Parts: sequence; C-alpha cells; structure tokens
Amino acid sequence: MDYQNELSGKIALVTGGTKGAGSAIAERLLQAGATVIVTARNAPEKENSKLHFIASDLSKAEGTQKVISEVLSAYGRLDILVNNLGSSTTPAGGFTALSDEDWESTLQANLLAPVRLDRGFLPQMLDRKSGVIIHIASIKGILPLYDSTLPYAAAKAGLRNYSKSLSNEVSPKGVRVLTVSPGWINTGASKAWLAEIARNANSTVEEAQQGVMDALGGIPFGRPAEPEEVAELVGFLVSPRASYLSGTEYVIDGGTVPTI
Repeated sequence: MDYQNELSGKIALVTGGTKGAGSAIAERLLQAGATVIVTARNAPEKENSKLHFIASDLSKAEGTQKVISEVLSAYGRLDILVNNLGSSTTPAGGFTALSDEDWESTLQANLLAPVRLDRGFLPQMLDRKSGVIIHIASIKGILPLYDSTLPYAAAKAGLRNYSKSLSNEVSPKGVRVLTVSPGWINTGASKAWLAEIARNANSTVEEAQQGVMDALGGIPFGRPAEPEEVAELVGFLVSPRASYLSGTEYVIDGGTVPTI
C-alpha cells in the first residue's frame, strides 16, 4: 500500500528506536514522511542522518526529562509518541530469585518510563486537541512465563491497564491512545539468543526455535514475527486511516495467545 507522505509534517518519537522492532518502526514512520526522533542508551548500530538521535537512559526520571526537554526545545511539539522501549534482564528461577532491585529496574523501564514521557508530552497534545500515543506492551502481560520474565510480565500488564485508563481520559480531548502487544519478534538479540541455546544444547538453530515456540504453547503461524510486521501495524495505527481507533489493544503474535 502507498503510504508515502501520509505522516508529512508530523513529529514522531520512538523510544528504544535504535534496534529491533523500534528501529523498524522508526524506519516505517520515516517512509510515511514523518520527522522521526529516536532515543536509547546507545547510538544506532547503523547511522541514519534522517533520524534525530537522543542518547538517554529512560529507566531514570532525569533521562525521560532530558528527552522531553530536547524534543520540545528543538521541534516545539510532538505529534506521535511510540513508547517502544522494553527490557527484561532479570534472572530466571521464579519469585525467589528476584530482588527488590530486579523488580524496581524492570518497572522503571517498562512502566514508569512511558508514564513519565506521556506526562511530559500530553499537555501540548491536549492544547492542540491532536496526537497519538502508542504503548508497546507484550503478550506476556496476559500470558506470563513465571520462571523467566515475572517482573516484565507484571510491568506489561500494568502498562496495558494504564494505557486503557489514559485513553478514557484523553480520547474525548482529541488524543488517541493505543496498545500494541507483540508476541515473539525475530530481532537480532533473539537470533543471538537462539544461537546460544543451540550451542548449549548441541542442536540446530531451527530445533532451538521450535523448542522456544513449544515453551510458549506453540505459534500457530509457525514462526516469530519480523520487526517490519510489527512496524507496519504501528504505522497504520498512527496514521489518519486509523482516526477512530483509540483505547484498544492490538495483539500481533501469529496466534500464540490461545484465547480471544
């Protein structure tokens, strides 16, 4: 579909936008004509002069404030906010393996960073009665894996609930708020992880991938999502073609979640 220039004149921010799904989302918004800002702790792996990069650690309050200040100072407004940043670095082993620090760091990055960014950018959106906020959650918010990602799953469940609540407040004032919950995405980090599993198990990468899919209860589509597939959904949701969509969650998981 031709979506060139449908976001022309729009200012967009993608958090965690330097790799994986975030990078694909940033590229998709660029292709649609938006001015795109990306933020992450480290610079993009591939330099792109069309992107405005802001180095920041969004798990800290001062990091979010830095991004808010720089964006509004440089551009005067923000039209599209894609809260894509997400991370899970806590140890496996269930609840007994987790410290307060594990919980707090995960909640800061996956829940409080979006809350703070929304709080910083919403006032000018509400003044203009225009804007779109996307929260990238995860199917783990409704399908948690207690052994490996307990804090992450809890944070994403909180993000889903918060996103719906925020939409109820600001949709009547002209700002759309939506949630996108991907399943497993075939990112560079995921490929490296599969290779490590295969080495440790003395198996092939294909066997390692099947083992992960089995652990998820199966992916009816038979493979993880490509970053570009997630980006395409986000590109549609922030566009004028989705003008009546707000307050809803879009699951993109190849059928992984076994319920409607």
